[in-house]
Amino acid sequence: MPIKEINLFHQHGRQFVPDLRTASLPAIFRGRPLLDASILPEEAVRVKQLCPTGAFGTGDAPGTVGDTGCYIDLGACVFCRECEFALPDKIRFTNDHRLATNIRAELIVRQGEDRRITLDESRIRKEIRILFRNALKLRQVSAAGDNATEMELNAAGNVNFDMGRYGIEFVASPRHADGIVITGPVSANMAAALQICYDATPEPRIIILAGTNAISGGIFAGSPALHREFTEIYPADLYVPGNPPHPLTFINGILDLLGKP
Repeated sequence: MPIKEINLFHQHGRQFVPDLRTASLPAIFRGRPLLDASILPEEAVRVKQLCPTGAFGTGDAPGTVGDTGCYIDLGACVFCRECEFALPDKIRFTNDHRLATNIRAELIVRQGEDRRITLDESRIRKEIRILFRNALKLRQVSAAGDNATEMELNAAGNVNFDMGRYGIEFVASPRHADGIVITGPVSANMAAALQICYDATPEPRIIILAGTNAISGGIFAGSPALHREFTEIYPADLYVPGNPPHPLTFINGILDLLGKP
């Protein structure tokens, strides 16, 4: 076996995941960040200037009021680690891949806190667990995606992760789907197509935003080439951050949404 493949196997181990709910990822994975309480205001300002998408901020984060200190918005973060490189002793990305939630503000990781990102059970529509708990069919819409998130979603169904074991599958037609998974920042050219796909999906349909670009626009946020009105009109049932999100992040987020053990 070539040296390169041996090194990869040593880093990642066996790829088949027998239990997706208890699986862990190698330390090199960029997951939930931790921001030390000792970060100084001047350090936070310096790091903020480095962030390519404005995910690192100070003071009130989107959806919060009266907060102080600094934060990272995982809905905008591209996990480039520039903040960690700047303050290696005070900012660290852990290998916690359980990042999906159904509340946008839950993706804000604040300075000094160490909490798991979870779903708010009270915000989950009852019909989702009644109708889709044992079988969920999804139509994936690449709304100007760069194929990174799309590839990870494909991997979620391969023999390594096999989300089909839980009855979760992608289908070719929105008319056969229970909901849509949106990837990409939603360009002007894809806005109408996305709406058509949503309208063709039978109710009660669910919406999943997968990846940083879908959640916030990512590095394309603010571009005149985007038409993100759809994401503002229709509330998402699940936000899956990552650039791109790991298959385990996506699968576990859906399993949490469906209430499966």
